[in-house]
Amino acid sequence: MNEKALVVLSGGQDSTTCVYWAIERFGREQVSSVTFDYGQRHRIELDCAKEIAEFAGISNVILPIDTFAALGGNALTDSDIAVERVVNSTSSLPNTFVPGRNLVFLTFAAALAYQRGITHLVTGVAQTDYSGYPDCREETLRLLQEALRKGMESQVQIHTPLMHLSKKETVAMANALGALPAMALTHTCYNGERPPCGHCAACKLRAKGFVEAGIADPLLG
Repeated sequence: MNEKALVVLSGGQDSTTCVYWAIERFGREQVSSVTFDYGQRHRIELDCAKEIAEFAGISNVILPIDTFAALGGNALTDSDIAVERVVNSTSSLPNTFVPGRNLVFLTFAAALAYQRGITHLVTGVAQTDYSGYPDCREETLRLLQEALRKGMESQVQIHTPLMHLSKKETVAMANALGALPAMALTHTCYNGERPPCGHCAACKLRAKGFVEAGIADPLLG
């Protein structure tokens, strides 16, 4: 296709799968990645993203946007808030939801892509995730793409290859794309533990996907 793609790489399972999806679709030499230092309490994510990009043979840039840490109010940026094991009954969203995070990530990614002459953005968001985060929904991404196109006078296209996939199907895709070896470098645990804690919502969701796919998680090997 001779078109460039920029992957939003968090260091987790889904974004790593998207790296390999982009490599297959656009070619390794056309793919790069961006990781955001948004003040997350678990800095291991940044190290994992760098290692995954190096392992996959693509470049990676880390952009500092720590305003989310200043805002606080969620378990991913505020160390005083414990990660909920289940969604709080008084709220429709878990306390791991960072309001506006994906919107901001993709806006900065689009700005970086604009500077580099990149048209395609790839992100691992999925509206089938257990949490139903509103900034992971297909409609949200469609409207954001429209806003970015108008606001930057560009033809940026946001690709969401995992949007309608279950975790089982995402694991199967990673296997088909040859991404499983890279999964050993990923980080998913909301508690920041390595080996993963195994009891937070993120760990449980990941484990369920691998079990249902009948594939051993390389992170646990």
